Amino acid sequence: MIEKILQNKLLFIIIHLVFGYLGTLSIFPTLFGLISIVLPIFIIFQTNNENEEALFFAAYLVGAEVFIRMTGGFVLYETGKYAVILFLIMGIVLGRFKQSFSVHYVFYILLLLLGIVFTQVPEGESLRKNILFNLSGPIVLGVTAFYCYSRKITLEKLMDMLFFMLLPIFSMIIYLYLRTPDLSEIVFGGEANFETSGDFGPNQVATAIGLGMFILTVYLLSKKKLSGYLFLDAIFLIYFSYRGLLTFSRGGILTAVITLMAFLFFYLLHKRIGFAVLLRYSIVSLVFILSIWLYTLDITNGMLNNRYTGKNAIGVQKDITTGRIDIFQIQLENFLQNPLGIGVGNGKYERLNKGEGITGASHNEVGRLLEEHGYIGFFLLILLLTVPLFNFFRGNNYQKAFIASFYILWFLTINHSAMRIALPGFIYALSLLNITNTNEEELEDIIEINSQDNV
Repeated sequence: MIEKILQNKLLFIIIHLVFGYLGTLSIFPTLFGLISIVLPIFIIFQTNNENEEALFFAAYLVGAEVFIRMTGGFVLYETGKYAVILFLIMGIVLGRFKQSFSVHYVFYILLLLLGIVFTQVPEGESLRKNILFNLSGPIVLGVTAFYCYSRKITLEKLMDMLFFMLLPIFSMIIYLYLRTPDLSEIVFGGEANFETSGDFGPNQVATAIGLGMFILTVYLLSKKKLSGYLFLDAIFLIYFSYRGLLTFSRGGILTAVITLMAFLFFYLLHKRIGFAVLLRYSIVSLVFILSIWLYTLDITNGMLNNRYTGKNAIGVQKDITTGRIDIFQIQLENFLQNPLGIGVGNGKYERLNKGEGITGASHNEVGRLLEEHGYIGFFLLILLLTVPLFNFFRGNNYQKAFIASFYILWFLTINHSAMRIALPGFIYALSLLNITNTNEEELEDIIEINSQDNV
């Protein structure tokens, strides 16, 4: 099935554009959510994960999670994360073992679970939901990292996997178009806009769109035809960027831009592109960015500028982090006062008990990890930050372009959107892959076959 999709990319892009329309109907979202879980389980079981089916379908669900959530296609809110975990565990158990044993991430998961011991929730609150809401994302990271650690994957297969991740984001883009009222009727201000985000969380929507922008740009830079036509791929990128800006959620878009700059840096080092070509690329990119920005700025009556400079609708400067710095400072204080942590999910209740002005759940996974897990959380953070670096320094510049991009995309995302969705944990794990080119892989297979024949 995977091969059929990859051989007919444009057809399946069109099918997913149709899915975006069907998402506006009542019965389709539930059906789509069910099929996106049941069908992969059947295929992974049938193929014994011979061709990384588990990773491909997990990637697809990571890309689909926000779309299925916003259309109400999941029975449980965290179903997408549970399914990603299930796919990859099936891939580990059923498939032949293809990587070095990763004890780091086994300890990571076990130490995470220790934080449950200190968890206490107010009467009337669900302990189970509180724990799952805060730990499901980090556990996705742990399981995916265990799966991906030093696992060999060809560059071609990695690009195919990114295509799988992108497919359902096409559906979400069409759904946003159909659910957004006439833009002239929308009153844009200095806050994230739910009307242009399908009446769903703009932060999660922009994060998914930012991922789509990254994948589309990587395909364009690599001169690999996503749809079969470079000009059509460029149009897709323009529209994705436009829809991302319309959400008025900055985190996901700025994350995509910074990630692409990192990719471009190492990609240019790999290609050893001359100054003249570099200048041409820079001019084209600048015109592209300015054109989309100015067009969107005009449509939003100048409010886009206010949003990205941290001003309200009347132009008065406000906290550009929308309270995130205040929460992070409180989290650091709680970390210093509670070496063993305050317990999983207790952060917002702790702020409520102390009468703090901001009582919402944290959008910063670094602060949450330190506050709720104490010095164990600090140790886990150091582990997460350092392990991918060993993979990074072993790679050539082209491999570094991907590893650095996945690493930066993960870190920036967890600092503006925590781990609300499976995406950051999954993306982090991709920075642990041992990316090879096809020739290297074929050469190793020949050596292995010859050695077996000699025996």
